[in-house]
Amino acid sequence: MSDDLFAAQASKRLAARGPLAARLRPRSLDEVVGQTHLVGPDGALRLLAEQDRLTSVILWGPPGSGKTTMASLLAAASTKEFVALSAVSSGVKDVREVLDGARQRLGEQGRGTVLFLDEVHRFNKAQQDLLLPSVEEGLIVLIGATTENPYFEVNAPLLSRSTLWRLAPLSPDDLRLLAERGLAMEGAEADAEALELLISSADGDARALLTTLEVAVALADARRGDTAVSALRAKDVVDARDGRVLHQGADEHYDQVSAMIKSIRGSDPDAGLYWMARLLEAGESARFVARRLVILASEDIGMADPLSLLVAEAAAQAVEHVGLPEAQLNLAQAVVHLATAPKSNRVTVALGAALEDVRSGPMTSVPAHLRDAHYKGASELGHGEGYAYPHDTPTGWVAQRYLPEELGERRYYLPSTHGREARALSWIEEASSSTPV
Repeated sequence: MSDDLFAAQASKRLAARGPLAARLRPRSLDEVVGQTHLVGPDGALRLLAEQDRLTSVILWGPPGSGKTTMASLLAAASTKEFVALSAVSSGVKDVREVLDGARQRLGEQGRGTVLFLDEVHRFNKAQQDLLLPSVEEGLIVLIGATTENPYFEVNAPLLSRSTLWRLAPLSPDDLRLLAERGLAMEGAEADAEALELLISSADGDARALLTTLEVAVALADARRGDTAVSALRAKDVVDARDGRVLHQGADEHYDQVSAMIKSIRGSDPDAGLYWMARLLEAGESARFVARRLVILASEDIGMADPLSLLVAEAAAQAVEHVGLPEAQLNLAQAVVHLATAPKSNRVTVALGAALEDVRSGPMTSVPAHLRDAHYKGASELGHGEGYAYPHDTPTGWVAQRYLPEELGERRYYLPSTHGREARALSWIEEASSSTPV
């Protein structure tokens, strides 16, 4: 009951004024924390805005990286009017009204318009196409903000008429500076351990940091009558909001898959486990992860450790028969096995070379001695004539030509000296030293 009372008091305190993140929003480009490559003293976007030469841009970055703040300050640094829309709540009618207002403003005042469109990826193709003529003729300067990869989510014509700028998550030093400003504005303080906990939990998101900090200060005041944030109080708030989304969009999904594969290929089991865990925690299908491991077992390991394919396939079967969460153990075992196995891509290279010859190489036919000789009349056609049966020899192997004559001495599979593939190498070297029959 007392916890509910404290929470109610904290809610009243927060509701009595605007959010800390809003109250701490920068009023000039000099107050912006982070993104110095864009809006610092020599930042590209800052220079363009101050010279009133800002053209349409797409700001791509994670939540809390400052996209909205930058857009309004860039407009303020220029001579243009700033108009904001959200693609989540706006439609074609809203866009047309903004464009009409921009045309009237330009005609009556000679003043341009900056249209800030938040979550631009939420606009469908027709809505994005509506902006094209106005962007192209310079009626508006579009600043589109998105957390998603614009190459996936923004129409190519609109993207081609804009300059893409990527924002980075705020660094720990950036977040520390923001936290100190927030504490000063709240008339509060926090011990070093609490501050580090708040910073590490924010994941580069300024808004998340300031929101968590504000709640921690409010709870400290409600429970103890002071505004000193301890590590314990900070942990309470962090734990309560620990529902972080570990990947945002399609691009981040594929980036994490790529990171897992490259980590395993690079023989780093720890990184392989980490990226696999990131995928699973973010809700990725265990079947998808298992499929990627099965592919990797042949693509990046192959004959250097043939057992790897069996291990990956067993993990995939475990996903089907055991299911999550227990099958995570089977996937983890497969990741560790594949990461620590010797590596070879020679099977992949061999297949690629063979496919290239099939698709664009010389037309070939099956040599007579390799043709099917089991059906009636095959012998009369010469099928199978001259074929040497390997099992008739003591070694179970005989020097014999299997490739079509048109391919000459083509070699596709060239084994490495890694792991068990060295055995295949010795066999092939023995074969190549013999004269085919």
